[in-house]
Amino acid sequence: MDPRLNGLSLKTSLSALLDLVLPRVCVVCGRPLLPRERHLCTECLADLPLTRYATLSHNPMADRFNARVQVDEYEPYAYAAALYHYRADAGYKRISQALKYHRNFGAGRWAARMLGEQLASSPLYAGVDLVVPVPLHWSRQWSRGYNQAEVIAREVSAALGSPLAPHLLRRVRRTRSQTRLSGQAKTANVAGAFRLRKTAGLPAALHILLIDDVFTTGSTLAACHRALRAAYGAQVRISVATLGVVGE
Repeated sequence: MDPRLNGLSLKTSLSALLDLVLPRVCVVCGRPLLPRERHLCTECLADLPLTRYATLSHNPMADRFNARVQVDEYEPYAYAAALYHYRADAGYKRISQALKYHRNFGAGRWAARMLGEQLASSPLYAGVDLVVPVPLHWSRQWSRGYNQAEVIAREVSAALGSPLAPHLLRRVRRTRSQTRLSGQAKTANVAGAFRLRKTAGLPAALHILLIDDVFTTGSTLAACHRALRAAYGAQVRISVATLGVVGE
């Protein structure tokens, strides 16, 4: 008998029995999980390529995002953080993909809670007043049944103790998938795609946190930033957080 299975609690033992019927596998490598493991096996969890950006006001992700949103007028520096490095040649990309494409809410919420805990432990995000997920077009959300960014945002909102505003932004037109587009094409694809649902009676905030699943070029988050900036004054900081970041 595997010595790692010794001393299991009743709950864990029942989980082990259930695994015989419906085997759970590691989201990253596909190896069958042990009863005490959740979503990632011990080896993949130990090697999770964390960015540790939550404690850094200036980091590669933040610099890339600010290069997109800084204009001639004063713009408060946007903080930016991601849980892990999203690499096309590594299995860790499957964490966000499991939520976005395969309805694996357990793995998605687990990763989002980890992101939320990192943000909550950083003084940079202590003053977040509002957590806003990047919206899907209504037709895409209807067909998918959920918005993966909102799933992540709910966990981050709970960790920060900050209000969630899932309906503050809306996507006014259905854009093409950004996955296979070039950088310039991504920017053009989402230009003007987001608006506030209403401009009167906006929730007060001095620091807004935008949430998405993955940061690639930052074009989608920058388009959301522009929509928020049109309604909120320059005294409001608008920062971003995602599960994964590409190209770091």
